[in-house]
Amino acid sequence: MKKKLAILGSTGSIGKILIDIIKKNKKSFKVVLLTANKNYEEILNQAKVLGVKNIIITDKVSYLKLKRKKIRNIKVFNNYDSFNVIFKKKVDYVMSSISGIYGLEPTIKIIKHTKKIAIANKESIICGWHLIKKDLKKYKTSFIPVDSEHFSIFYSLKGNKISNIEKIFLTASGGPLNNIPIKEFKNVKISKAINHPNWKMGKKISVDSATMMNKVFEIIEAKKIFNLKYEILDILVHPSSYIHAITKFNDGMINIIAHDTNMRIPIFNSLYDNKDNKLSTNKLDIKKLNFLNFKKVDTNKFPSIKIIKKLKNTQSLLETIIVLANDELVNLFLLKKINFTDIVNNLQKLINMREFKIYNHRKPGNINSIISLNNHIRNTVNKMIL
Repeated sequence: MKKKLAILGSTGSIGKILIDIIKKNKKSFKVVLLTANKNYEEILNQAKVLGVKNIIITDKVSYLKLKRKKIRNIKVFNNYDSFNVIFKKKVDYVMSSISGIYGLEPTIKIIKHTKKIAIANKESIICGWHLIKKDLKKYKTSFIPVDSEHFSIFYSLKGNKISNIEKIFLTASGGPLNNIPIKEFKNVKISKAINHPNWKMGKKISVDSATMMNKVFEIIEAKKIFNLKYEILDILVHPSSYIHAITKFNDGMINIIAHDTNMRIPIFNSLYDNKDNKLSTNKLDIKKLNFLNFKKVDTNKFPSIKIIKKLKNTQSLLETIIVLANDELVNLFLLKKINFTDIVNNLQKLINMREFKIYNHRKPGNINSIISLNNHIRNTVNKMIL
């Protein structure tokens, strides 16, 4: 029997990798739904190749353009309320890979329609994990993280208990600025900041890698997903990105998870559950294993890492504030309205403002309150800068 699945954000990098995996074994899968924001031509092509009957295009203009094409055998919708029409019963698997805070709503809404959800959206996990966790339990839906570091932790914990963990280290490549002197950071151009040495990623996440904010986010995600304390989590710089996570257990054993710098590996494993299928990968890289080159993060060079010290183990909205403000600051950098170093400097300035310190003691609310906070944060950031 074919495994039924849906892909939220099918025209993004994660969605494209998943579709490529599916195309190599089409007889095993039936894709029920694809979604995108504006890229209606690409999603239409994906739907035709995979025989998908349902498409959601959230951008109104793109939706109308696609509707005018009068496509046969494919239903085109404009919003996520259509989930209730599309899904007659639970599908086997959903990939949630819509980027940004607007990936939270569809992630929450689709949980009840799937047996398993793989999430590759940092904003959903950081800002809405309390909502996701509640619905996972309510609808008996299993969850698997797709980010390479979190999938590696997930993989290393098979057969182990969270209570047996002494320390977890997430690795960071150091990004495109790892070997650049700190005195040159202020004049870093966009082309340099997005030129990641190991991974092919979108502009926003590439900038986050350059500032190392992506590691701050990954620490927050790990804390939430695995119900850990921040004191248990740490970061090691590892330029080759061959090792993704190191877990040290209370009994002295150390689990090191390595794989090529290829997102196909966690995506493939999230889909197949490591059962009955083989992914063709490179041979064990002994040269990389002989030159792991781990080191602590230089927090003078990457001050974003200092933000972790401000985070509390109790639930609060501070993590949400950090994600939303950083998102807008990176956007301003990509629009050439601020310098590279202004991203973290202004983020630190904002979270130290009296207005936002109170969020340290406020618990996350519903989706509407998070979206409302997003608008407020973006307006505040722009007032600070412009």
